Amino acid sequence: MPAVRDLRVLLRFRDFRRLLSVRLLSQGADGVYQVALAAYVVFSPEKQASAAAIASAMAVLLLPYSLVGPFAGVLLDRWRRRQVFVYGNLLRALLAAATAVLVAGRAPDWLFYASALCVTAVNRFVLAGLSAALPRVVDTARLVVANSLSPTAGTLAATAGGGLALLVRLAVSDSDAPVVLLGAALYLCASLASLSMAPGLLGPDPGHALPHLGTALVGTARELSAAVRHLAAPPRREAVWALAAMTLMRFCYGALLVMLLMLCRYAFSSGPQEGLRLLGLALGVSGAGFFAAAVVTPAAAGRFGPGTWISVCAGTAAVLEPALGLPFATGPMLAAAFVLGLVTQGAKIATDTIVQSAVDDGFRGRIFSVYDVLFNVAFVGAAGAAALVLPPDGRSTVLVVTIAVVYGAVAAAMARFERG
Repeated sequence: MPAVRDLRVLLRFRDFRRLLSVRLLSQGADGVYQVALAAYVVFSPEKQASAAAIASAMAVLLLPYSLVGPFAGVLLDRWRRRQVFVYGNLLRALLAAATAVLVAGRAPDWLFYASALCVTAVNRFVLAGLSAALPRVVDTARLVVANSLSPTAGTLAATAGGGLALLVRLAVSDSDAPVVLLGAALYLCASLASLSMAPGLLGPDPGHALPHLGTALVGTARELSAAVRHLAAPPRREAVWALAAMTLMRFCYGALLVMLLMLCRYAFSSGPQEGLRLLGLALGVSGAGFFAAAVVTPAAAGRFGPGTWISVCAGTAAVLEPALGLPFATGPMLAAAFVLGLVTQGAKIATDTIVQSAVDDGFRGRIFSVYDVLFNVAFVGAAGAAALVLPPDGRSTVLVVTIAVVYGAVAAAMARFERG
């Protein structure tokens, strides 16, 4: 099996193995924590969740820390990335433990969201750092394969963490606090795993000329402008198109996720517990799609090119998303979860590869932070758009058809760019 063979080759790199372990633990904890938040906001028996409430929660958790993104990039191009993983995950462990205390004490919602916001704000540094550090632990010839397997393994770890969180939540149905504590424990393990790498291993290079930190923080807009100009230079036009395409696909994914949450909570279940079980099954099927993307993307991107593969992924979603979504039935919905997991992760692998290959190391931190901001704004915008059109039970033909049109536009635009 090519994916297994490629993984064996990559695992011969000691530093890749260590960075991968940090990713798996960190993103596994993310999966646990995200399911804990979803259970608290959407599936708590005492709460009557609506699409607007879900969108509001996403806005509270995602939009404010999008403002941290630019600063994360500036700092990631100065701080040792290994230290970011050590202290960032340690801080998240402490903050997650504090969130568990708030949940157990039934604190006001605003206090819960403030604590959760701090956890997700630190997440920007860790995830952007993981992407920026990957070229430091594998050679250029294996970067495409590493981009296929490493982020996908992280996504699978997040899915597995979410599944574990659901099991804990179903076993302890009277509180979400134990689930949040499980996430805190995994964050702590990720911090400890980061200590196995040398402090200077993951960059950035100390010889890279950078202004004083205080000047850089004050001039964040100028720093980002320089990174965007670097990205927009003619040799990197494909990276710009790939980022735009992936941002729109993220919008589609966000809208469909809100619809899935509402369907699981109301249309396809008789109560919160049954809805949680169905959501867990959908996440597992979607995780299988992520794995399938890791298997097929290296060969597909190698044959067609990463940009064309993004177009193929978007085109596949444009056809299958309405075919599977419009029946509004459990079986087709699970099939759609697999397809969307495959095409979304396949396009992301290709996008990461294009951006990493095109961008100089001294700009990677800032550009991946811009990448994250685009993703988060698109995701929250999608949640808001979904809240406007979704009925109380989550069934919306208008939303399904609109998302299919967006996927089709992405596929056509990327295909036209690649031909030109």
